[in-house]
Amino acid sequence: MTGLLRISALIDGFNTFIGRFVSWLILLAVVVSAGNAIIRKTLNTSSNAWLELQWYLFGTVFLLGAAWTLLRREHIRIDILSSQLPKTLRHWIELLGHFVFLMPFCLLMIYESLPFFLTSFRLQEVSFNAGGLIVWPAKLMVLLSFALLALQGISEIIKHVAVMQGLRPEPETGGSHGTASHES
Repeated sequence: MTGLLRISALIDGFNTFIGRFVSWLILLAVVVSAGNAIIRKTLNTSSNAWLELQWYLFGTVFLLGAAWTLLRREHIRIDILSSQLPKTLRHWIELLGHFVFLMPFCLLMIYESLPFFLTSFRLQEVSFNAGGLIVWPAKLMVLLSFALLALQGISEIIKHVAVMQGLRPEPETGGSHGTASHES
C-alpha cells in the first residue's frame, strides 16, 4: 500500500500543479475580455478569434480544474446526508461512487473524445465563425480533462482504501475553508 500511496501523492501533486497553473488562465481570460470590449467600443471593431479565445480559456480552466476540485474535495456532494452516516459507510459509498460512476464515465469520455480530437487535429478543423480559431486545442482539453479526472479518481480510491485500513488519517472536508495539503 505504501507504493500505491506514493503513486497517489504523485497524482495529487501533478493535478495540484495543473489546477494552480490553469487557475491563472482566469486572469488571462479577463484581460482578453476587457481588451476585446475596449477595442470594440473605442475602435468599433471586433474579432471572433478574441471571443473564441475567451471561451477556450474559460473552458480550459473548467475542464482541467475538475481533477484539482476532486482532490480538494470541493466537488458537489450531499454533506447534509453523508455527515449523518458512520465514517466506514461514507468511505464505502465514496468507493462505490468512484468505481461505479466516476471511473466508467471518465473512461467512456476518454474513449469517445479521442477520435473526436484526432479527427479535428487531422483535418486542422477551424471554427465556423469568420476569423475564428482552430478547434482541436479545445477538443484536446476535453480528452485531457477526463484523463486527469480518471487519474485523480484512482488516487482518491487509493486514499479511501488507505483510510479504511487505518494507514492514513481521515481527509478533511472541502469547501471554501477546507484544504488539501494533507492530500499531497
